[in-house]
Amino acid sequence: MSAGMPAGLAEDLISIRRDLHQHPELGLDNPRTQQKILDALDGLGLEITLGRDLTSVVAVLRGGAGSGRAVLLRGDMDALPVAQDLDVDYASREPGLMHACGHDLHVAGLIGAARLLAARRDELAGEVIFMFQPGEEGPGGARIMLEEGLLDVAGVPVVAAYALHVGSAGERLGTWYGRSGPLMAAADEAVIRVIGAGGHGSQPHLAKDPVPVACEIVLAMQLMITRQFNAMEPMVLTVGKIVGGTKDNIIPDDATLELTLRTFDAEQRLAAQHAVRRLAEGIAAAHGLSAEVTWLMGYPVTVNDATEYAFLRATAEELFGADRYVDMPHPEAGAEDFSFVAEQVPSAYVFLSACAADDPLTAADNHSPRAHFDDSVVPDGAQLLAELALRRLANPR
Repeated sequence: MSAGMPAGLAEDLISIRRDLHQHPELGLDNPRTQQKILDALDGLGLEITLGRDLTSVVAVLRGGAGSGRAVLLRGDMDALPVAQDLDVDYASREPGLMHACGHDLHVAGLIGAARLLAARRDELAGEVIFMFQPGEEGPGGARIMLEEGLLDVAGVPVVAAYALHVGSAGERLGTWYGRSGPLMAAADEAVIRVIGAGGHGSQPHLAKDPVPVACEIVLAMQLMITRQFNAMEPMVLTVGKIVGGTKDNIIPDDATLELTLRTFDAEQRLAAQHAVRRLAEGIAAAHGLSAEVTWLMGYPVTVNDATEYAFLRATAEELFGADRYVDMPHPEAGAEDFSFVAEQVPSAYVFLSACAADDPLTAADNHSPRAHFDDSVVPDGAQLLAELALRRLANPR
């Protein structure tokens, strides 16, 4: 059974995508995108709920063969503060903003899934929740939508949730790829302030110089990763910012480090955070200084439920052919706030290549100002999401 693609729908979805691409919006406030979604869903007989603290759209489709359960399909809608460097006739018209991560394709695909399923509502053995989410790039719209009652909106239990993400590089156009278990990392940030005592650069012995201590902490954290944690359990720690001082001959009072930590296991996540704090405070104390460590908790690990992922893969292979599906040998260190949904509902998340280049290995990747997404895959995304909902509701577990 295939959800099919009615005549003209593919072209309409691509037109929606290109309109969204020309008008990217950031963060939690995407009013134009929200209105575009509402216009595209008009007439489908959906129950619409708008976000209170963000411009989300939640739409419920009531199936004609109700079963007392629901499936959730998600598409994120926000863009990035990236100045587009790509010559296409539908390029961004908003200076300094770009759909550099392909969320415009996600919105169009989810609209397509809604239209496909609305046309077959009599076959639906349950309800479908369409989750149009701002703020995936930060500060985390999924968590806010959950707090606003996302999983209760249909009035029945949500038994499964599905999402997809397009990529502009890495795999040939039209390839699906994913894995069971951990798929994407937890991403946390830390600010480390090394506190010393300023003085003249010619007399460092009369000051407490925080700069070399901060540098020592940076290097020690790299050693910490390789010597305190199992090499078979991946972890990435990157210090992306160091700030200290105002002039070459002035020792500052303090120096600040900002880092990102990517982990793939909840226990490893907490253990690494404790290790960073212990190391920074200990090194600073060894030099007669102090350190303040502040952790900013980000998105959790995105984990694909084994059963739901196997179902997603089998469905994709039946629809599009096994030759278009590739197993990921390892998770990737990017992060995704669909993880908040996956913590509460058995979920599966898959990638779809929208690479427009002949060589996907040298193509500009997501978040690049030159990222180029081939929107011919939008109908495939719509079809898979629709088919997952149809089949999952028809086959209770």
